[in-house]
Amino acid sequence: MAEIDISGDDDDPDVNVSASGSRLPSFLGTRLVILAIVVGVLYLVRPLIHGIVYATLYTPSGLVLFGGTAVTALVLWFLPPWRLERDEKRRSMVSVLFEDDESPAGDVLASSGSAMRKLRIFGGIVTVLFVLSVLVGIPAGALEQRTLAQQTMADATELDEFPQANANNPRVVPREVSDVTTRGSVSYRTHRLGASDIARQEDGSLAWSYPIEPDGARNKLLENQRGVLVANMTSMDEQQITVYEADFTHGEGMWLHRSARWNVKLGGYLSKYNDEAVEFSHDGQPYLYYPKTGHEWHLLPLPHTTPKWNGGALVHPDGTIEHLTPEQAQENEILDGQRLYPMTLTRSEMGSLGYREGIINQLPVVGAHEGQIEVAALPEGANNEQPFVIDLEGERMSYVTAMEPYGEDTRGLDEVWLADAETGEYTFFGTDEETLTGPERAMGIARNEDSQTGWGDNFVVTEPVPVIVDGDLWWHIKVAPTDYTDVTRNVFVNADANNAIELSDDTAIREFIRGDIDEDELTAGENGTDVQPAPDGEDVLYYVLITNDNGEVVDRIPVKAGQDTQIVAPGDERATDNETAN
Repeated sequence: MAEIDISGDDDDPDVNVSASGSRLPSFLGTRLVILAIVVGVLYLVRPLIHGIVYATLYTPSGLVLFGGTAVTALVLWFLPPWRLERDEKRRSMVSVLFEDDESPAGDVLASSGSAMRKLRIFGGIVTVLFVLSVLVGIPAGALEQRTLAQQTMADATELDEFPQANANNPRVVPREVSDVTTRGSVSYRTHRLGASDIARQEDGSLAWSYPIEPDGARNKLLENQRGVLVANMTSMDEQQITVYEADFTHGEGMWLHRSARWNVKLGGYLSKYNDEAVEFSHDGQPYLYYPKTGHEWHLLPLPHTTPKWNGGALVHPDGTIEHLTPEQAQENEILDGQRLYPMTLTRSEMGSLGYREGIINQLPVVGAHEGQIEVAALPEGANNEQPFVIDLEGERMSYVTAMEPYGEDTRGLDEVWLADAETGEYTFFGTDEETLTGPERAMGIARNEDSQTGWGDNFVVTEPVPVIVDGDLWWHIKVAPTDYTDVTRNVFVNADANNAIELSDDTAIREFIRGDIDEDELTAGENGTDVQPAPDGEDVLYYVLITNDNGEVVDRIPVKAGQDTQIVAPGDERATDNETAN
């Protein structure tokens, strides 16, 4: 019986090709199944990789780095290991660059030799992609700032005068004081108050709002957000706290798939959620609102993207999540009067204005810096950041950003920008040749007006916010003890005249913002006039202080509720008429 030789010659190319072809379907099928499982798992936990996916789709550098890395990984994953075996007769460029010992390719999942070879190839390509992403990201970032500045300027309207502030909604209580006093007034064993934010109450007033979220690892996994707490920020006289309790199916402080942020990403994956949630109530029911930021591509002169408003996600306690366009959010009855526009988007748009005169103009060495502005710096201890949130007449919440001229030593204001918190529409006021006092200088003036107070040891000035009174810009600053347990008084510093007024009565603060207290009539000397707080138990509304040339107080004139002040000439008969004197 003749013997049949079934052994193949490993050096025969035809035999190797035939063997490889027989193994290829099994190899590709196995790899495809494994890839499908991985993709399925990633899809289920897609909020965890939301940042990487979004960066890949909407940033040039992310597209190069993450997109290129994903393509490289897929190619190497499906590349059969025997294709990487070294051929002494025909050496490829890959085998030249990534030398390795030969190893058999009998394992479909790749042997150790081919796996290491693939890892070296992968590492080399990723290194190249990283360098390319940096090279692409530098011009793309500059173009993003330039295009965003052009868009912001094109949609903005210049004002002849500042809009009037809402006297009914002054920011009297700073965040630190509210956090200390509010947390000290509630008691939860399994829950805590989350980060505070600004929201409008149902009566129209502004408040610091807090989510009542689970506390501790076990409770974050199993318990629910219990509702929303709001603390009125417009009154010094008494703390007004309201709690709207309801168990949120998806809420703040709840981990993984139970959290509200996880679930809003599931329904709105092509948006970013950079802002904290706005916690508020409507008809006694608590809600959460997440502003959404998107991006759009620009192909010329080089591919780059700019951010835009994508609407928002409204979270109901029962787990219902409404993804709303900007127009739908503005028309939604539940969201009426709330902050809708992303504050982080406003911050980006204001930061881009340094590029409005061109990219070269703002460069540190060759740039002329003509017309360049930058966001005004806030001093240490301000406990605030721009944009400031204030309420204008008609209950129109606004984001206000103070801009100063470019330069290390400039602290005066050049422009003041306002963004409507509901529509995102921009208006701005230019100071032209006149420079207004910025927040840093205003806080210094507030301290200098009272040299008897132990600043830093016992009391601090904090949280400067702009307020507009009769067309004039003032800095509204609060004075609080260092433990932030109270607000002792509010100081208003005129950004033009640099004089300061101190008030410690809710009624007086509202009258001043409304314009019922005429600042011009209270001026006494070039240092301005302090309106000092009324002593406890008396009905004194404020004091008119008479100072000498050194700024020392030589007399105090108390003004009670219902009284007014006037300055008259020495020859005026009212100055000597005892019957009319009070």
